[in-house]
Amino acid sequence: MKKVGAIVVAAGASKRMGGVNKIYANLAGKPLIAHTVDVFQACSSINQVVIVLSDDKVEEGHQLVKELGWSKVVDVCPGGARRQDSVRNGLERLSDCQWVVIHDGARPCLSPNLIERGLEAARQSGAAIAAMPVADTIKVVASDSFVEETPLRQRLWAVQTPQVFRFDIINEAYRKAEGDVTDDATLVENLGYKVKVYPGSEANIKVTTPEDLLLAEAILRSRERG
Repeated sequence: MKKVGAIVVAAGASKRMGGVNKIYANLAGKPLIAHTVDVFQACSSINQVVIVLSDDKVEEGHQLVKELGWSKVVDVCPGGARRQDSVRNGLERLSDCQWVVIHDGARPCLSPNLIERGLEAARQSGAAIAAMPVADTIKVVASDSFVEETPLRQRLWAVQTPQVFRFDIINEAYRKAEGDVTDDATLVENLGYKVKVYPGSEANIKVTTPEDLLLAEAILRSRERG
């Protein structure tokens, strides 16, 4: 595996956090974003990290890099209006990377092993995403609230991050991006590339509400206790 860069995307508006910026919310004694970046700092396969924050948090991000000694962080940059704009900004800050790991900053309970497994899976096709099989029955519902379809649950996976790509593939995907998407893999799929799915983790939750913050803290405290 050649040089690997990581983009930690954390420029969202935290609309469901009751006025609290979740990225800097106190989680087990330090800002949530610190737990996320700590994992990338500790992962031996990661060479560079770019943190993408909202405009008003970039300076705080630089301060955090200094305070916590994140030697792998090469830049803290502002995000854009959409998530995909933020990722594009992050891609522009990476230097000479052959692989890119893209991760939501609001998923602080990942592990180095989850990153390593993503890199291993990406070797097979150039693109890989963490995901979990869906446990519930899913319904496709029309605008009038009537069920249109019940897809086979066995084929449905709930997508997480990290999402891992060969740099040339994800760079091409963002250069040719059209419309809004909710994850990076969709842009890659739109170009006709195959994306490998590898097992994520139930612990790899995304913090979007105050209740999620409590759950994330319970997960991290449990790891500390071994």
